[in-house]
Amino acid sequence: MAIVVRFVNKKGMVVERFLGIIHVAETTARTLKKSIEELLSTYGLSISKLRGQGYDGASNMSGEFNGLKTLFLNENNAAHYIHCFSHQLQLALVYVAKNHVQIALLFLVISNMMNIVGVSCKRRDQLRDKQRERTLMELQNGELVTGQGLNQEITLKRSGDTRWGSHYESIIRLITMFPSVIDILEVVVEDGISSEQKREAFALLGTMQSFEFSFC
Repeated sequence: MAIVVRFVNKKGMVVERFLGIIHVAETTARTLKKSIEELLSTYGLSISKLRGQGYDGASNMSGEFNGLKTLFLNENNAAHYIHCFSHQLQLALVYVAKNHVQIALLFLVISNMMNIVGVSCKRRDQLRDKQRERTLMELQNGELVTGQGLNQEITLKRSGDTRWGSHYESIIRLITMFPSVIDILEVVVEDGISSEQKREAFALLGTMQSFEFSFC
């Protein structure tokens, strides 16, 4: 759990500071509250001076009766709760995307592809090997730039409605690994575990190799 504080300094300026990351064994509201209080105390900060708190909309954080916000409000009624605006924006974007037919179809295709290529350990290993071979070949041909931190091993990423930027990251990973993904789908068409899986892989190949999917 990451803790960030925002305060007004002596010059009247709003300042935001990252305090640290806490490992929590549980995500119950009481456990989180205790962890936050312990971290704040190391900096000489008191809950009594808290004037605001912001989290996502999960029940353990913003629940009206037993949520983290309520536990703090019970001790300090000036600690007003604000639903994290970044999280609200994420939810709004996801809602809009799901109600746009073409965008919704794009992520449906990616999700179906993940169910075939990204779920099985065997397929993930095959995908990793294919991507490694392709990366080495492109490096040898001078098609990729070399340098510290470049060309790291990556995997496909499934998007999540509450993970900020995960939809964007999911698309970027697919673009980077697209040729290798196509190779694995072709393998599944040939030796899938069932005729249904083979049909799904074949249908995905047709969709993902279409002009509309790749360029529109």
